Amino acid sequence: MDDSNNRVELDGLTFDFNRQIQHSQICVRAGAAGHQIKRYPMSPTDVNGASAPQTPLGETDNTARNRLVIGLLLVSAFVVILNETIMSVAIPHLMEDLAISASAAQWLTSAFMLTMAVVIPITGYLLQRLNTRPVFILAMSAFSAGTLLSGLAPGFEVLLVGRIIQACGTAIMMPLLMTTIMNLVPPESRGRTMGNISIVISVAPALGPTIGGFILEHLEWRWMFYLVLPIALAALALGAAKIVNVTTPSKAPLDILSVVLSALGFGGLVYGLSSLGGEASHGGGTSVFPLWVPVVVGVIGLGLFITRQFALQKRDAALLDLRTFGTPVFAVSVVMMAISMMAMFGSLILLPIYMQNVLGLDASQTGLTLLPGGLVMGLMAPFVGRLFDKFGPTVLLVPGTILVSAVLWGMTTLNQFTSIYFILGLHIVLSLGLALMFTPLFTSSLGSLPRHLYSHGSAVIGTIQQVAGAAGIALFVSLMTLRAADLAADGVEAIPAMSQGIQLAFLCGAIISMFAIVAAFFIRRPPAQPMGAEPVPGH
Repeated sequence: MDDSNNRVELDGLTFDFNRQIQHSQICVRAGAAGHQIKRYPMSPTDVNGASAPQTPLGETDNTARNRLVIGLLLVSAFVVILNETIMSVAIPHLMEDLAISASAAQWLTSAFMLTMAVVIPITGYLLQRLNTRPVFILAMSAFSAGTLLSGLAPGFEVLLVGRIIQACGTAIMMPLLMTTIMNLVPPESRGRTMGNISIVISVAPALGPTIGGFILEHLEWRWMFYLVLPIALAALALGAAKIVNVTTPSKAPLDILSVVLSALGFGGLVYGLSSLGGEASHGGGTSVFPLWVPVVVGVIGLGLFITRQFALQKRDAALLDLRTFGTPVFAVSVVMMAISMMAMFGSLILLPIYMQNVLGLDASQTGLTLLPGGLVMGLMAPFVGRLFDKFGPTVLLVPGTILVSAVLWGMTTLNQFTSIYFILGLHIVLSLGLALMFTPLFTSSLGSLPRHLYSHGSAVIGTIQQVAGAAGIALFVSLMTLRAADLAADGVEAIPAMSQGIQLAFLCGAIISMFAIVAAFFIRRPPAQPMGAEPVPGH
């Protein structure tokens, strides 16, 4: 080797290392003079050996691998979330086939939400304690087993157990998806990827009743599980082979008392609020104890849970680390997300009731009316993600919150004479507004946290979604029913009474939505965090 010329000759090949810092290149000359010189870019520090080249020899480009992993998680999450609402239209069929009451049948949906509210806080511990692949296998195995059991259920009790097992898998999947994306996707591209997540979060529950209604029109209710099972098993098999580990497990302790308190707190709230809505929709009288009991138990349990977490997080032993709320962007985003979920789930429940009981539409017509809104939300999500990456959250959240609020105010005018096309337009605009909100909120909230709090932040968001969804359903349905009952007692006919009850419910939602508009101005793009802060294993 000639050090002065920085040249190496080997088997007729001449490698010329040209130390021209201003060009930042390595020049490689092959064979005799006159052969073409190929130039490979390097950083100025590379020539001094201070850092590795931009594309080191032997390093694999993981872009395709990461895209496959995220795609698998998105498809899996869509399938499991779809099942949260797909059973709602099957209640009449189940009542007849299984010989059960309406109050018992409602438990097939309520128990699903209740289980998710209890299990989601534990996912923060699971994502810290276990690696990505085993958590995915656990989630999809539980969901697949629950789906098979539900399809084969000989009676109501077994079907209920199957739904609970399904919910366990669903509760794990969403925090896993968001945590994986935060670890794999660089900050400048997260908006686009989170846009895909918003499809899962918002479109899957919206399409659930439509898909369920289509299946029931041609097949029996068991096929809602039989058709989903092969997709779940395929995702499980492919994910077990292709999912990579993107986190570094740690020996996080599991505080049993926190688990019990979270079950009492979140479970009590979801059960109480869901029961309140269900009781109101059925005219009351089906509860075995006063409705305020589970709500009070939930509030007390939640208070004790929070106190316990404050004590445990001082030594990094919290089941759900509440230091996430110490980040203002995260805290405001979660509040806005709660308002959005209340509006979405409340509308998903109330609009079908209104269209069937006031306008006289059948179930298939109702599902088709709500379908375009779900499709708009799904189609908009990728574009919203790109806009977020380019402009940040504020320019999306402000018009999104205004649209949602305007639609809710518009829904306060609904009556027995309202055109179906007006409702269709309102629902499409509502879906557009929610699409503008979900992606910025997901991305900004998690992106504002340090990497070690990603799993806890994902669990917090998932829990808030369930509680807020249950609260929205309970609030909208209860206000509608109570107002309608009061008017009916005063001699008002049933349809006008229900129409005014619906107006009151949406009025309350419209007032709440005004707070989201104010909060939207306080959401800012989180500062970019280096992707290399933690090693990401490639196996």
